[in-house]
Amino acid sequence: MNEDDNDNLEELPSLPRAYRDQEFMDTTDARPVRILSEYLHPLAHFRDQKVHDTIVFFGSARTFEASAMGRYYKDARSLAHRVTRWSDGLGGSTRRFVVASGGGPGIMEAANRGAAEAGGKTIGLNIGLPFEQRPNPFITPELNFEFHYFFMRKFWFAYLAKALVVFPGGFGTLDELTEILTLMQTQKLHKKMVIVLSGLPFGKKSSTSMRW
Repeated sequence: MNEDDNDNLEELPSLPRAYRDQEFMDTTDARPVRILSEYLHPLAHFRDQKVHDTIVFFGSARTFEASAMGRYYKDARSLAHRVTRWSDGLGGSTRRFVVASGGGPGIMEAANRGAAEAGGKTIGLNIGLPFEQRPNPFITPELNFEFHYFFMRKFWFAYLAKALVVFPGGFGTLDELTEILTLMQTQKLHKKMVIVLSGLPFGKKSSTSMRW
């Protein structure tokens, strides 16, 4: 082969780097990478925004301000506002007790709204669902996440939370509450967490008085 033959050879196109190959990233083989991303991506943002811990609000996505259950929307909004005003007054180099929700409508919107109206940062941990789950407009943009994996979303709910405020809701709310209770009972959470069941009359069991 002479030099003229070398000049006629075409260079083979190189494959894209693996992490830039969307076709590969969507495969089963890349699932561990996607799972790890749903840990590292929020972690980087929480560090950047100096979020130290949270107060998580759970409740129905169907509870609106003008609905029959509207008083719970107003209560969540008011409580989130008061918590944020209080936490912003603590000082320090980190943000403590930041209001977090599932990021969608209803009680989640009320919590993010109250915190935003108080001038604070507020977190939305969304998840891709076929209906009802869309980021509400009150989430701090830098703290607005969307997850694919439920268990990674649950991790971030539990890992930073110092308290959990639960309003009446459906299967999703019940699932989140019992998941946290199970982690506490089995001592998988190495910290104390306060749980408040809103709308639950004092001295009565949740199984008879909560509207799930």
